[in-house]
Amino acid sequence: MKITSLCLGACLSFTLFAAQAQDVARVKIATSEGEIVAELYPTKAPKTVANFLQYVKDKHYDGTVFHRVISTFMIQGGGYDAKFSERKTRPPVVHEGRESLAAGLKNQTGTLAMARTNDPQSATAQFFINVTDNAFLDPTPIPDGDPVKHFEYQGRVYENLPRANLINAPQLFGYTVFGKVISGMEVVQKIKSAPTGAGGPFPSDVPKTPIFIHSITLLKTP
Repeated sequence: MKITSLCLGACLSFTLFAAQAQDVARVKIATSEGEIVAELYPTKAPKTVANFLQYVKDKHYDGTVFHRVISTFMIQGGGYDAKFSERKTRPPVVHEGRESLAAGLKNQTGTLAMARTNDPQSATAQFFINVTDNAFLDPTPIPDGDPVKHFEYQGRVYENLPRANLINAPQLFGYTVFGKVISGMEVVQKIKSAPTGAGGPFPSDVPKTPIFIHSITLLKTP
């Protein structure tokens, strides 16, 4: 009886693992510094992953560059070519940071997240790869209740706040994580170490020698 139970448990675990393995997409990012392979998680950030994969399908990223590189922070690309001409994009994708965080995705080393402006609902095609753990980029969870009886943020305590005030506060949205590098972190490390300076419209953090994204291709569909 114990052997049967053990076998059943192992079989269930394997089935769950197999199901989870099928729930990911996989892409290859071919750069001038080498290849990066990343998994994307459509069950955790469905709109974000669909948006990214549509840009991949449209070959939007081919010939773009990593235009912002900060060795202690992240590497960002997917929006400009080497002459700093900005690629045309579709309308912004809905922000899914809180959903992906609840599903276990955080801005940790090696994760992919959507870049945006100060407007949380402005992400289009640009993405970044975290090169260190950047917890401050994670969305801020909102406690239950309306009003929210107790809320702490940046050392301050707030009481009896209307829930909508917190849900809609731009500084609490964070950045949507939608994938993770599974091979090629040595390439990411090489890119993050590139000498940088001013370039095009940017006063700093631009690689002095362009680092190209030659292509992003889909290796596996979810």
